[in-house]
Amino acid sequence: MFGLNLPNFLTVLRILLVPVLVVVLLGAGGDASDVLAAVVFAIASLTDAIDGWIARSREQITTFGKLMDPVADKLLVIAALLSLVSLDRLEAWVAMVIIAREFAVTVARLQARNEGVVIAANWWGKAKTAVQVLTIFLLILFDPSPAWLDVLVYAMVGVTVASGIDYFFGMRRLLREAESRRAARTEASR
Repeated sequence: MFGLNLPNFLTVLRILLVPVLVVVLLGAGGDASDVLAAVVFAIASLTDAIDGWIARSREQITTFGKLMDPVADKLLVIAALLSLVSLDRLEAWVAMVIIAREFAVTVARLQARNEGVVIAANWWGKAKTAVQVLTIFLLILFDPSPAWLDVLVYAMVGVTVASGIDYFFGMRRLLREAESRRAARTEASR
């Protein structure tokens, strides 16, 4: 089991809000439903911003949190994207680019962790998250989407791709550095 501290509670709450978001967004429809779905998405997104800060500031970082926080983030974004595609508010290719990037980075992060390398979030990753959350929130709220929001969707794709490229180059560098350190330790022990 895991310790139910406030950051872990917020992560679990975010996971529980995912099906609520989907039901509200795909449910009855109409402006009131869109506003409610936007509020649910905003609350879930805020739990992401708050739980990590609380965990670090209160030194309540747990294995559960390290594992489930990124899972909760991806569930929220992917569920929202797929729902928006289902509602014809977002092109399927946009959702697929973002989902493919998230999947590729998750697999790479697990591989790096197996190599003993932890890759911390950087500026690009934080910008990607902020742009995705803002764009998804606005896509939920505005139907049909105005032209400026369509431009923001393309910006979201651009930032997502750029952050993925930056992530993979950074991971490659960190893996090479880790390999060099292992080789140096092996050489020193001879």
